[in-house]
Amino acid sequence: MPETGLEPLNGHSLMMLPLTLLAILVAAAFGFTAWKTREIERQFPQHGELTDIGGYRINALHLPGPPDAALPPIVFIHGASGNLRDQETAFRGALEGRAELLFVDRPGHGYSQRGGPENDFPEGQAAAISRLMELKGIDRAIIVGHSFGGAIAASFAVFHPEKTAGLLFLAPATHPWPGGVDWHYTVAAAPYLGWWFTRLVSLPAGLVLIDGATKSVFSPNRRRDRYVDEGAPALVLRPENFRNNAIDVANLHDYVTRIAPRYREITAPTVIITGDSDPIVLEEIHSEGLARDIAGSELIRIHGLGHKPDYVVTDVAIAAIEKIAGMDRDLQALAHQAETRLSQSGISAQTAIGMAIERK
Repeated sequence: MPETGLEPLNGHSLMMLPLTLLAILVAAAFGFTAWKTREIERQFPQHGELTDIGGYRINALHLPGPPDAALPPIVFIHGASGNLRDQETAFRGALEGRAELLFVDRPGHGYSQRGGPENDFPEGQAAAISRLMELKGIDRAIIVGHSFGGAIAASFAVFHPEKTAGLLFLAPATHPWPGGVDWHYTVAAAPYLGWWFTRLVSLPAGLVLIDGATKSVFSPNRRRDRYVDEGAPALVLRPENFRNNAIDVANLHDYVTRIAPRYREITAPTVIITGDSDPIVLEEIHSEGLARDIAGSELIRIHGLGHKPDYVVTDVAIAAIEKIAGMDRDLQALAHQAETRLSQSGISAQTAIGMAIERK
């Protein structure tokens, strides 16, 4: 046999080869996640001001109102997988200059720090927002909660009624539902395994799925053309943000099972806006449940509307805020007008990684 100068692979070397390849793949995945996290933060830098609320800092965009504001202060609470840009993009243009506005990154989302384990539940996050309001000089406000933010808005009204001038729920998630949550929430929320999952899998997978996922959240309506750029949903793909989001959602069912009976204590003026075509939450459970539990509340159900009333029927949501503030508004008539103009996208109501709440 001719001399090649190469040693033949022995059994030990052959056994080590798969482990070496695995180590290389893991290191590459870690490196990609770290690099892409920095790229996402460069694309969507901190927007707002960090405020220490007692051991950790909350990021929020605070827009003072005019001396003769037509509306009371309004606090906006984003949903799962979101950040303050989501609600700011929907409402700032129409409401700036009419009221004092506070758009909040919930604890552990956007650029807010997570804080303690109490913030794994809506009650703790409501307390964080209450403290932030105090530090911003806001005594009472209309609380607007979208999707998961609805659970926090309801908890805020239960535990901080003196600060609740009114409530607007937009496609809320507030009551126990049949089934569970999507598998990736369970995995990402798990001790140890979740740490690995969020650093090896969720970010690259999320980048592939984010366009379709955001379209499906809006479905059957059309997604806002620049939503991925303006709403910055990619921020949730960063490992700690993704894990915090997963813990929030994984804990939600048991939390609302415990707290929903207390919604009957809520006395603030309340409007609930929901669609009958929501692919994310079951309106017949959550929105109808709130209408049943909160005396005097008004339920606005819009035919053909999906999970994003904040974007698709923004005018109805603003009219609801005005009605909560005491203005005369016929919300049912406005809802009927909205139904006639809804533009259906034809996108299948399928949800993707990091966006859904309920597994139906």
